[in-house]
Amino acid sequence: MTKRLKVLTYNIHKCRGVDGRVRPERILRVLQEINPDVVALQEVLRVARSREDDQARFLAEELGFYACMGENRRLNGGGYGNLLLSRFPLRAIDNYDITVPGREQRSCLQADVDAGGTTLHFFNIHLGTSLFERRHQARKLLGDRILQNRNLHGPRIVFGDFNEWTRGLVSRLLSQHFQSVDVRGHLGRSRTYPGLLPLFHLDHIYFDSALDLKGWALHRSRTALIASDHLPLFADFELPSIRPIDEQPITRSIPLSLV
Repeated sequence: MTKRLKVLTYNIHKCRGVDGRVRPERILRVLQEINPDVVALQEVLRVARSREDDQARFLAEELGFYACMGENRRLNGGGYGNLLLSRFPLRAIDNYDITVPGREQRSCLQADVDAGGTTLHFFNIHLGTSLFERRHQARKLLGDRILQNRNLHGPRIVFGDFNEWTRGLVSRLLSQHFQSVDVRGHLGRSRTYPGLLPLFHLDHIYFDSALDLKGWALHRSRTALIASDHLPLFADFELPSIRPIDEQPITRSIPLSLV
C-alpha cells in the first residue's frame, strides 16, 4: 500500500487576521480544511490567560496532534516562536539558535517523525528580515550541526517563512541540496504574502529527492484569506520505506517548549 504524507507551512501572525482580530479558531478551521499530517507554524504565541491564548496548546489539543514548540523570545508575557504539529509521534527534538547578533532572536525547530515506518527529519524555520541576516542564517543552517548533521539518516523537509522577497542566497544554497515546491509552475503564480493580495513569495517547502512530490497548493479558502496575513502552503508526498528510529515519542497532550 502506498504511503502518502501531506505537510503544510503557515505563518499564523499570532492568530491575528487581516481584520485585526485575534482568532485562533480561524487558524484551526483552516488547518481542518486542509487536513495535513505534519504542520510547521510560525509566529505562534503562548500566553497563560485563557485556553485560546496559549495558541500552541489550543491548536494541538483541538487537532489531537503531537506537538513541540521552539521558543524564540518572550512576547506579551508569554512564549513566542515556531510550532510543529504532527499526527505521528515526534522524536529527537531540538531547537537550534540561528540568531544574528543585534537582530531579533530566531531559531530552527527540528523534530523527527516516524510516519508508519518511514523516518523523516523536519525543520521549521522563520528567517530574519534583513539580507545580511539571512545570508548568515543560511550558512549556519547548511552547516554540519543542523541540515548536514551526520545523524540524519532519513529524508529531510525544510519548510517555513524564509522572508526572502526575491531569490537570494538562501534560495540558491538550499536549491543546491534540496528539491523545492514550485508554486509558480503549478498555479501560474508564486506569491504567498500578503494573503488577500499576494505580492511576495516568502513561504517555501524544500525536500530531499527521496520523496516523491505528488501535489501542492496554496490554500485560498474564505477563512484562510482573512485568518492571517500569509496563505498556507501544503504539499503531498509519496514516502519511501525507511527504517524507523528508536527513541520514545513525546506526550501527545502538551506542546513542548524548547530553549
